[in-house]
Amino acid sequence: MSAAPKPTKLTVAEYLTRERAADRKSEFVDGVMYAMAGASPAHNKVKDNLIVELGTRFKGTGCRTFSSDQRVRVAPAGPYYYPDIAVVCGPEEYDDADPDSLVNPLILVEVLSDSTERYDRRFKFRQYQRIAAFREYVLVAQDEPFVERWVRQPDGAWLPQPPAVGPDAVLALSTVPVSVPLTDVYAGVTFPPEPSAST
Repeated sequence: MSAAPKPTKLTVAEYLTRERAADRKSEFVDGVMYAMAGASPAHNKVKDNLIVELGTRFKGTGCRTFSSDQRVRVAPAGPYYYPDIAVVCGPEEYDDADPDSLVNPLILVEVLSDSTERYDRRFKFRQYQRIAAFREYVLVAQDEPFVERWVRQPDGAWLPQPPAVGPDAVLALSTVPVSVPLTDVYAGVTFPPEPSAST
C-alpha cells in the first residue's frame, strides 16, 4: 500500500496570491493552506454579539475590533490565521509583504467548537504567543455560558484567569478596562439540554 502524497509546500507569496484570488478563506500553516469550514448558528451569534458589545464599549478608547474576515500574520513566514475576533488598541500595523494582514493584535478571541477546541487551546495558542503585541487570549464556549482567558505577564509567562461561568457572570478583560455580561455575549443562543444523570 502506498502512502498518501504529501501536499506541496507553498511559499508565503504563493499563499497570499492564491488567497487573494480565492472565493473562500484559508489559513496558512507550515507551507500548507487549510480551507476554513462554516460555523454553526450558535458560533456566529456568540461571535457577532461579542463584536457588537466590545465595539460599543471601545468607543473613544482608541481600541477597535476586527471580525473573522481580518487575516492575522503571526510571523514573516507564517502562520496566517483568521481569528474570530482581534482587538487592536492604537494604530493598526500590517505586514510589509501584505497590507491586508494585521500584525499587532492585543487581544485574540476564538469561539470554540467541537472540531476546533483542542487546536485552538493548544497549537494555535502557542503560535499566537509569537506575536509581540499579543497580551490576552479569550476562549468562548458556544454551548454553555463559559469564557476562559489567559493573560501575558511582564516576564512573558501566560497565566490563566478565573473563568466567567454561568448566565450571571461577566467577561472582564485584563488588558483593556472593559466588561461584558455573559447575558449579552449569549443573547439569542439556545443551549443544548444538560445530559440527564443515569440512575
